[in-house]
Amino acid sequence: MEKTSENENSVISKAFSWWKIWIAVFLGLSIASWMMYRSLHQKQLIPVEIGMGDYIWIGHNSRNIPDLKIISDFKYHSPGNYKIETLSDTLSSINWTSNAFFWLLMAVLFMVGRDFFYILRIRILTKRELSFKSSFNVIMLWEFASALAPGVISGATVAMFILNREKVALGRSTAIVIITAFMDNLFYVLLIPVVFIFINQDFLFPTDLVGSTGVQFVFWIAFSIKIILCLFLFSSLFLFPKLTSKFLALIFRLPFLKKWRSSALKTGEEIEIASKIFKNESFGFWLKTFFVTAGSWISRYLVINCILNAFLNLDLLTNIQILGKQLVLWLLMMISPTPGGSGIAEYAFGELMASFSSSAILIAGLAILWRLISYFPYLFIGAILLPKWLKKERS
Repeated sequence: MEKTSENENSVISKAFSWWKIWIAVFLGLSIASWMMYRSLHQKQLIPVEIGMGDYIWIGHNSRNIPDLKIISDFKYHSPGNYKIETLSDTLSSINWTSNAFFWLLMAVLFMVGRDFFYILRIRILTKRELSFKSSFNVIMLWEFASALAPGVISGATVAMFILNREKVALGRSTAIVIITAFMDNLFYVLLIPVVFIFINQDFLFPTDLVGSTGVQFVFWIAFSIKIILCLFLFSSLFLFPKLTSKFLALIFRLPFLKKWRSSALKTGEEIEIASKIFKNESFGFWLKTFFVTAGSWISRYLVINCILNAFLNLDLLTNIQILGKQLVLWLLMMISPTPGGSGIAEYAFGELMASFSSSAILIAGLAILWRLISYFPYLFIGAILLPKWLKKERS
């Protein structure tokens, strides 16, 4: 038991290495700083009242809408209805009213809500065996692991050990992680068709997005993979759990994995047992699990809506369009090779949300604000929580 505990601590500590934290912070801040530098140094026009500007639009395109980034489509003409954007223009356009502070507070509350729903989900899946404090530790460390792992990998592998250290059998921990992954993917797969009923595909993938065709191709390939993944996760736990056990036995025959073969076989057996338990759960159990999963994802999405509403005047339809664009944003983050999507997230936010404001500087600033609220807190909370949690005697 002592050796097992040491191995778990080693796996967890390795996943949370300090160098990974610094890489995540460096990538995020570097791309955010580059975006701000680029927006400050590139010329971009903003619409103003007729007679207040020095430029007029002379270009034409298929949508007959001015592209404010293409300076050659405008010519100097005074008086005009466009002018070059400066930092002072952006700062003067920001109104720090009670409305702005209200929406920023709501953004923080939705972040808290996201994790609250995750805590409820863990409590449901563990039959309330974990206290709220233990569930909080699990979720914060899980989020910490996800923040440090490439988006394409996530923190699921480490999550099994985190749950196991909180007195949940490894096989059952594995089953719980599989269920959470299945529910997350199922919510996304079900939401996509609904979004495309209300939002035109051309709007989700705007023509002015660099590599728009490539982004669409990647999106639909990744979406197809998510459907396949949903079917695989469902099958591995509910239809053919023995295949999962056999797969583990086969993999751990490899020479460099042989020393963990007995543990892998035991885990396979526990997955089969956990599968039988979860198969007998009521429809209400699964409905509650999916409900809190939906709650966590909706809360996650609404953070961006709140941040944009704090500084932009948006109507209901525009807010729905923002939610739709986030499906593209989060999918790009999920397939990112960088820790927690660092760099990719900030850049994708700037490109996808650019259509909601004529100010590139403002959008770059909001991208940074979004990551400060939704990403960096997990790095700091996890770094503070981890040492104390590891020192705690294994439950």
